[in-house]
Amino acid sequence: MSEAPKVATGADRDDSLPSTKVTAETIAALRESLCSESTPLPLRFRALFSLKHVAKHDHDEKNYLAALEAIGAAFVSPSALLKHELAYCLGQSGKTEATPPLRKALSDLQEDPMCRHEAAEALGALGFPENLDILREFLNREGENVAVKETCEIAIDRIEWENSEQRKQEKLRQRSDFASIDPAPSMPDSVQSVEELEKSLMDTKAPLFIRYRAMFALRDLASPPDLPTATPAVLALAKGFSDPSALFRHEIAFVFGQLSHPASIPALTAALSDTEEASMVRHEAAEALGSLGEEDGVEDILKGFLHDKEKVVRDSVIVALDMVDYEQSNQTEYALIPDSAPKTTVAA
Repeated sequence: MSEAPKVATGADRDDSLPSTKVTAETIAALRESLCSESTPLPLRFRALFSLKHVAKHDHDEKNYLAALEAIGAAFVSPSALLKHELAYCLGQSGKTEATPPLRKALSDLQEDPMCRHEAAEALGALGFPENLDILREFLNREGENVAVKETCEIAIDRIEWENSEQRKQEKLRQRSDFASIDPAPSMPDSVQSVEELEKSLMDTKAPLFIRYRAMFALRDLASPPDLPTATPAVLALAKGFSDPSALFRHEIAFVFGQLSHPASIPALTAALSDTEEASMVRHEAAEALGSLGEEDGVEDILKGFLHDKEKVVRDSVIVALDMVDYEQSNQTEYALIPDSAPKTTVAA
């Protein structure tokens, strides 16, 4: 995703899907594709982002509820990569009905931490104060996974900010190239330079929420790519890969996937190539490279990791190569809401 998948180029790809009439049959077919383990992973991701579009944008209550239920039903999958993407999409929907499967995923101590962290982040994205209880529970849980704890911390800060007087008074950037609901808002409009934001980004003594705000402010200074601040902002963000927090490093990769700026390729390649790096970082780096599929050499870099020792990395490379195909083709949208959704018999 970031994000189709979670790391789309620029704004949400599925926010600009064609206005095809969505029917109950279409949603049912998309659900079948998403939930079937016989469906190739790239098609499952495309079905997921189609359902996300319906859940977020369709004004017909029956349609968006059916889409949310379809996404929630796929949590039975053994794929940690898919489940973490399900959580992300639920968080982007903005709907209260997305809450129960996210709370369930976060509470499941047998679930992969990558999925649990994404569930916590998604609860933060929804912004509902009634979810502060569960986030505080796992923030303070003894022995909790570090990435989950850190995500709960940021999610709590985001919900509190979203519902604060400070939020009402802040002058945020009026226009953004990104339609995603981020783990933290960009810094308020200001005259902060790339250098000042980089200092905030790398200040390990500051709260993660503040550092994330600097991160997304730098992202905004890097788009569009011809801005004079774009390349310096990308290079400042790349320094975040040296941070001790795997969660923080994975978010840097997510932002690079949104930006799809060629200057990020060396840092993303280094992150993916580091077999000692956390899998949550490497998988995000792979998907971010997928969003840069039109750039020379990216496809070959990704193909070199098709047989990686980490399943989540292998799966991410498969999805990323599908994104490369999208970038190199004449397809107008990554996600599809066709008259007839792809069936589970479609070959890879």
